[in-house]
Amino acid sequence: MDRILITSAIPYINGIKHLGNLVGSQLPADLFARYMRCRGHEVMFICATDEHGTPAELAAAKAGKPVEEFCAEMHEVQAEIAKGFRLSFDNFGRSSSPQNHVLTQHFAGKLAENGFIREVVEEQVYSPTDGRFLPDRYIEGTCPNCGYDSARGDQCDNCTKQLDPTDLINPYSTESGATDLEVRETKHLHLRQSALKDDLDAWIDSKHDWPILTTSIAKKWLHDGDGLQDRGITRDLDWGVPVKKGTEEWPGMEGKVFYVWFDAPIEYIAATKELTDANGEDDSAWKRWWRLDAGAEDVKYFQFMGKDNVPFHTLSFPATIKGSGEPWKLVDYIKSFNYLNYDGGQFSTSRGRGVFMDQALEILPADYWRWWLLSNAPESSDSEFTWENFQAGVNKDLADVLGNFVSRVTKFCRSKFGEEVPTAGEYTAEEDALIANLTARVRAYEDHMSAMEVRKSAQELRAIWVAGNEYLQTVAPWSAFKTDPERAAAITRLSLNLIRLYAVLSAPFIPDASAKMLTAMKTSDDAWPGDVAEALNALPAGHAFEVPEVLFAKIADEDREIWQEKFSGTRD
Repeated sequence: MDRILITSAIPYINGIKHLGNLVGSQLPADLFARYMRCRGHEVMFICATDEHGTPAELAAAKAGKPVEEFCAEMHEVQAEIAKGFRLSFDNFGRSSSPQNHVLTQHFAGKLAENGFIREVVEEQVYSPTDGRFLPDRYIEGTCPNCGYDSARGDQCDNCTKQLDPTDLINPYSTESGATDLEVRETKHLHLRQSALKDDLDAWIDSKHDWPILTTSIAKKWLHDGDGLQDRGITRDLDWGVPVKKGTEEWPGMEGKVFYVWFDAPIEYIAATKELTDANGEDDSAWKRWWRLDAGAEDVKYFQFMGKDNVPFHTLSFPATIKGSGEPWKLVDYIKSFNYLNYDGGQFSTSRGRGVFMDQALEILPADYWRWWLLSNAPESSDSEFTWENFQAGVNKDLADVLGNFVSRVTKFCRSKFGEEVPTAGEYTAEEDALIANLTARVRAYEDHMSAMEVRKSAQELRAIWVAGNEYLQTVAPWSAFKTDPERAAAITRLSLNLIRLYAVLSAPFIPDASAKMLTAMKTSDDAWPGDVAEALNALPAGHAFEVPEVLFAKIADEDREIWQEKFSGTRD
């Protein structure tokens, strides 16, 4: 049994995420976590909400709520949606937790102690009316490039040009509307990533099994242009982790907080401590996952994320850990994903274009989405969600292949032998051939799952389902029953056991349907099939079962058309 630590990129707090966010980190991480648990490993699966930074303050202001209240409410919303998608986190924490405050300040103190933080004097926009330095997104004005009159201090949403606040024409504070803005000097902390460049480069070079997408992004940041640059880790904001040097005040940093990118990945560690604290355990319980001097030397640590998060997890967070000089667990494997696009364009949170996680669950159960998203995961390139492809995938794979097999077998058995596994008949060469085929496919499925090859895993699982259907068509128990009832009984006995096997193998992808299949087979035996022949005898002759309700209803053309129109551009 291995000890498997899994983290998925933590979603930002400012709104409900769309399906592209889901398939880019949390869902494949859940697939891997579920599979590892199925194989008997000890798993710690961690996620959280990312709650600090300007967008959280802006979203709270837009909602007319204090930022603390807004974040608490949105955490509950995101946690409920995660449950709806059956994301099996051991803990879904909060980056605003006291645990993360303490750990973030601890890391900053250690980095300073080891010479990896420098103080930098910068020029930023100050508003005398507001009595504060303004973050870029708190400043708007006219874009010097296209003339758009509501460009933000970091970017123009109209022409997408990257901007500095001082580039704007007639800038003003979005908080007060004040125009008497000044450029003043302010002091900030920078993480000296450049001093760790060679160490990080060698570490990346040692990861021969990482996806090319992951290593190529890391190498680009390390070597393009002037190479890896130092990065600011503080901001002039009210909401965030107060800047401290460990437990001590940091002279000159009064009133400042750590930049959200710095504290967010530390929350992986903090969220584990949040869990063990809530369980009343002492610090050894979380340290055994994160400290090499406290038991984590045998942990295998996997991270899942979209490609936009790769630089922070291959360089900045490792720089934080390495620079601390302490024996923290570094990631062993980073599984990164490209983007899922939406129906000829991009998902857009601001424009309400695409399907958002809460809306998805309102129209169809989680398993429909889980199956399609994972079987079309954007691994080697960007992939695209279209309603036609979604409908075809659900109807063909889930309804026609898996659901149809379960329905045909259970209804046939009920009509001919009653609601129990038939006793008569012996297996023949046809069953032996099926078992040999399934054995090879199950082993291939295991290999793909262990390698986190999501699409290949889905293809192999579907092939396992197809093998049962092809067997059923070939041996035709409904025909055999007319001339050789015992032969039909043997076929049916094997097929009922196949349903239980499918339930076990499919659980990481479609956990609800898997549970329904096990319930229908009136068994709690979800043991992974080491020996496929043995697994196909798990339900003995005479074992009772019931005919389940339809596992997967087909998506009708009219429903597809309604949804396609509904999610084309404006979120209700």
